[in-house]
Amino acid sequence: MNVHDSRRMEEVLSQAGYEAAQTASDADVIVFNTCSIREKAEHKLMSALGTYRPLKHMRPDLVLAVAGCVAQQESEKLLRKVPYLDVVLGPDNIPELPALIEHVRSGGPPVARTVFDNDNPSFLQATPRAARDEVCSFVTIMKGCDQRCSFCIVPYTRGSERYRSADDIIHEIKHMVEGGIREVTLLGQTVNSWYEPGTADINSMLAPHQRALDKSSQFASLLQRISDEVPALSRLRYTSPHPQHLTDELLEKHASLEVLASHVHLPVQSGSNRVLKRMIRRYTREHYIERAKALLQSRKGMTLSTDVIVGFPGESDEDFEQTLDLIKSVGFVSAFAFKYSPRPFTPSLKLEDDVSEEVKDERLAALLSLVAEQQDAHLESLVGTIQSVLIEGPSRGVQGRFMGRTERNEIVHVDLAPEQNPVGQLLEVEICQAFKHSLRAVKRGESLAPVPAKNTRRLPLAGVQ
Repeated sequence: MNVHDSRRMEEVLSQAGYEAAQTASDADVIVFNTCSIREKAEHKLMSALGTYRPLKHMRPDLVLAVAGCVAQQESEKLLRKVPYLDVVLGPDNIPELPALIEHVRSGGPPVARTVFDNDNPSFLQATPRAARDEVCSFVTIMKGCDQRCSFCIVPYTRGSERYRSADDIIHEIKHMVEGGIREVTLLGQTVNSWYEPGTADINSMLAPHQRALDKSSQFASLLQRISDEVPALSRLRYTSPHPQHLTDELLEKHASLEVLASHVHLPVQSGSNRVLKRMIRRYTREHYIERAKALLQSRKGMTLSTDVIVGFPGESDEDFEQTLDLIKSVGFVSAFAFKYSPRPFTPSLKLEDDVSEEVKDERLAALLSLVAEQQDAHLESLVGTIQSVLIEGPSRGVQGRFMGRTERNEIVHVDLAPEQNPVGQLLEVEICQAFKHSLRAVKRGESLAPVPAKNTRRLPLAGVQ
């Protein structure tokens, strides 16, 4: 989501006549886009701002701005804490950035704009950048969150759920594809709770369980419309879904829509029912496992990744073992795992943070080790297979090597002749080596030159054809 917001800020500034600077010392405006999900986000921001204080002292006309979730969270308090800060900008106020900059440059006082657009939500459209050989992009279909998980600050920094019309979403995707985009990821805090604006009154009359079903039905219908109305789109992804809205109708779309990628990031947070209840996650361990396995079985080769929090208040050794057991049972190929840290304005602040940092560190290491083992085994299993890879651009540091992703989201480095430019193409490749977090391949029917074995998980196969 923050990557998407950064891109939108770049676009509104470009439309106002600004160009990207090569270095901070060359810049007229420096924008910090922030995230407040993890611990010490505010401290990291203050430290980063401090590094630019001398530059601001030397050049008083330099405009310093803070955007994103920390900006929304702290608002005018940031201006009091950092007297040399000029602009504080919430996620819903991105279109106002050029005007706020001009306000400051014209002699106006520092300003904070952190107002949610609840009454008239707007969604900035992305602009394809053909000159950059851009292949993948994001499209926001909703923003905000109504789940109110006890550990999460997102409802405070992003507001309640607001939805974008299907016609507007499809129009933007068509525009992107016309500009060269081949893969689109639909974005939302709980993306599969999307529904068509204007149906809210009807939806609110339903029982909570029926509302979840109705939302999932509408999201599934949106996926169908995108598939039908944008046939030139090569791949469609979405993130991040909530397990509560993973219904049979959505599973059927994974089985029937070829454009949908064979990978879903499905946050679980914990494998313990007791902890899930304290987290206010609104599902049980058993429900999650059943839904995850049904998703894995919906199409051949489907994989899952997840989010996990360790050391949540009250998490016992037994609770953590249940989380490890769930990780094994589902078979995630990757995971984002974090130690619990108290976040401002969240309900979990009322719970005693009674798990020591030492125990949190031990649990995090154990979980990451297990996930790494499963990821290694998965990548190794792909050596020798044929995969379809969407090429996104050159790999760093090696001429004639390009980076892309499979439909399951594995990163693949493909060796090609230096004169070839396959960016934006779907290539059939043969996987020849498994690295720690990625794969190496050659175009189907070609051979692989050896590389030093110390960087690989598996030695290259000799004479791959």
